[in-house]
Amino acid sequence: MKSGIEGKVVAITGASSGIGETTARHLAARGAMVVLGARRLERLEVIAAEINAAGGKAKPFAMDVMKQADVDAFVAGAVQAFGKLDVLVNNAGLMAIAPLSELRTEEWNRMIDINIKGLLYGVAAALPVFQKQGSGHFINISSVAGLKVFSPGGTVYSGTKFAVAAISEGLRHEVGDKIRTTVIMPGAIDTELKSGTSDPASRKFVNAFYEQAIPAESIARAIAYAIEQPANVDVNQIVIRPTAQEF
Repeated sequence: MKSGIEGKVVAITGASSGIGETTARHLAARGAMVVLGARRLERLEVIAAEINAAGGKAKPFAMDVMKQADVDAFVAGAVQAFGKLDVLVNNAGLMAIAPLSELRTEEWNRMIDINIKGLLYGVAAALPVFQKQGSGHFINISSVAGLKVFSPGGTVYSGTKFAVAAISEGLRHEVGDKIRTTVIMPGAIDTELKSGTSDPASRKFVNAFYEQAIPAESIARAIAYAIEQPANVDVNQIVIRPTAQEF
């Protein structure tokens, strides 16, 4: 029996490490054709080569989610490579933790550009493809910080992740007849995300907080679960934390 993943084309942003990389490997092993997008092309090429050598199908694309033209080209490249696009995983993200009083406005702008605008560029690129096909699936990576404000320090980050949840719900309501929308809200996951913090005191706190982190495979399995459901089943929200995590 075929899985609900086999033969699907899945494009993933932020695929050079962490949740993106792990999800690509997991889905490819289950028969998906994966399209990998990130800025670090050399890293993507290694991941794609390993997936292909193992019998999977993967295509790497250099792209920056802060550039709409890059995201458009990424989605178009996925369709050109495999003839369709079934799922877009908006995974690229930045977490820069610091008190508001530090006034790190450049980091605020980058989080807004990557976490919100980058996701919207993905929607803008993929939605016409999905509408033309009459099917498609957006999977947007938010955070438990999109459920409760992570403060002090994570106020702007939480703002961006609340926005992801709001955009995802509005998207579901607007196009949900044939297009599915899932928002994944991870807690502490062992990825490079914790390295986005440049404030020394906040970095110490974040590193201590992430000592309870669980592997990225935890999120990859959740993404696979959402994808493999029948077309008339839309898994809208999944929250995953380490068992020990209080926040």
